[in-house]
Amino acid sequence: MKRTQTAAPKKLILGLPKGSLQDATFAMMGKAGFKVTANSRSYTPNVDDPEIAARLIRAQEMSRYVELGVLDAGITGYDWIQENGSDVIEVADLIYAKQGMRPVRWVVAVHNDAKIRTIRDLQGKRIATEAVGLTKRFLKQHGIKADVEFSWGATEAKVPELVDAIVELTETGSSLAANNLRILTTVLESTTKLIANKQAWHNGWKREKIEQIALLLRGALAAESRVLLKMNAPTAKVQAISKILPALNAPTVNPLSKTGWVAIESVVAECVVREIIPQLKRQGAEGIVEIPLNKIIL
Repeated sequence: MKRTQTAAPKKLILGLPKGSLQDATFAMMGKAGFKVTANSRSYTPNVDDPEIAARLIRAQEMSRYVELGVLDAGITGYDWIQENGSDVIEVADLIYAKQGMRPVRWVVAVHNDAKIRTIRDLQGKRIATEAVGLTKRFLKQHGIKADVEFSWGATEAKVPELVDAIVELTETGSSLAANNLRILTTVLESTTKLIANKQAWHNGWKREKIEQIALLLRGALAAESRVLLKMNAPTAKVQAISKILPALNAPTVNPLSKTGWVAIESVVAECVVREIIPQLKRQGAEGIVEIPLNKIIL
């Protein structure tokens, strides 16, 4: 008898960022529906999707491995795609970072007491940074010649004794200020990206899988700052309550078994909930419930 050969299971090799973005990415993947677990020494985290083989790679290197095809897709920063000059497909813009849901910036910073006031004053100066390529291109665009050196870490501590200026990544600017540094200008604004290898993108199954991940991650991000409000109210108050409720389209209104009453629900920005709940109560809403959301597919 001939043995029937079973096809090898399909796998998408997905790079996840190791380091500062790791915890935020694992949390976002979880909200998107993919449970990711890894011990502190593992570079092959487990994903509860048999079609995904995950690899932990530093964000700085991710785009190179995606371009080479070692990874089918990966999550990294736009800054490192530009730094590496990687030729990849940018599938989705995922605006989250280590500390919050905002872009990050590469900035030129100098000591508060430095006489450097504009980028023109960087002429002939020594600059330390991890993003050497970005920095050199930025200076060239502005016609400035300076000595740019790679920094292995503790970059903020090098000003002013070792270097005249630094180009450093910042999310809030608080760390720079704490080190007695002031921002001179922004070199690049960056967001987190889901990227794909070009060959993988032209593979029907892999592209569909990458698009699935992108859709669910975007949905998880859209839900980050929103909640679902549910309440009951007299039918006569629906119009007044609807005016208070911001919604994606319009509040959902369904009749209750109790005559003259309806159930109302609406997705709203979490930041306005504390303002509108008292207003809803004054308009006759009862049993108001606030529910956190995992995903909103827009």
